[in-house]
Amino acid sequence: MAVISEFEEDTQEETPSSSSSPPPASPSDPDEETLASVLAKKGPLPFLETAIDLVRRRSDFFEDELAVGKVVKAVNTAKEKVDADERLKKRAAEDAAKAEKRLKEAAQKAPEKKAEARDQKKEEAAGNTVEKDGLRKPNSGNGLDLDNYSWTQTLQEVTVNIPVPQGTKSRFVTCEIKKTHLKVGLKGQPPVLDGDLYQPVKAEDCFWSIEDGKSISILLTKQNQMEWWKSVVKGEPEIDTQKVEPENSKLSDLDPETRQTVEKMMFDQRQKSMGLPTSDDMQKQEILKNFMAQHPEMDFSRAKIA
Repeated sequence: MAVISEFEEDTQEETPSSSSSPPPASPSDPDEETLASVLAKKGPLPFLETAIDLVRRRSDFFEDELAVGKVVKAVNTAKEKVDADERLKKRAAEDAAKAEKRLKEAAQKAPEKKAEARDQKKEEAAGNTVEKDGLRKPNSGNGLDLDNYSWTQTLQEVTVNIPVPQGTKSRFVTCEIKKTHLKVGLKGQPPVLDGDLYQPVKAEDCFWSIEDGKSISILLTKQNQMEWWKSVVKGEPEIDTQKVEPENSKLSDLDPETRQTVEKMMFDQRQKSMGLPTSDDMQKQEILKNFMAQHPEMDFSRAKIA
């Protein structure tokens, strides 16, 4: 490693006798500028190179052969740590690529699942099988298919689809979405849904539209995004939430290594959004902290560690 060979050559050339005194600090190169350049460098090895050079020029620390051995050992340890980190980063990148591929494959299979849902609707009688306690088995979208409307859900959203005559325009529709109430139908006719929602929604994040002129599609954004709904509005047939099947793209469905990689990416993204150090930044700070603890002879009193 270049830092070791250069260090050993410098110490042999600049240590003529044990009585020589350390070179005086240059007015044009004060300690503040040196420390600033140390902290400006990225990565532990550039930091060690600059730190060692600073100690060599500012003290007689390297006249002690035992001290030299300790520094060489510290440099070797740092190099091994960097190499290990690089291997981990490479592995993490590969795992992230695998996770992304799996998510794309899951998205490509979505149309197939919709086709299966349509076939299932034809086979089932008047909606869904009634289970014990009056609850029904959820459809493939974790919702329910009823005579005059159907609905699906994720942990974040509920989607309601209401069939209407072909060619229906938006001006013929009445749809009111409030925090705890939903009313929707065609003007001049009884509403298809008119009641209190199963759980509150974020009204400002909800909307509806006409799909292909033959159905009303309503998107409801849940306020509590950690709970499955049993129905869209209270009083309507309910599903058995114990039989809900989460999407394949959930973290719980990933293998442990891929899940750890994705969670790290999510953690770093949250940290950046809050202006906090990422996991890599925290690791670098830990390396610097350990180096300072191992070398108390160095003065870091004016150093500012971000």
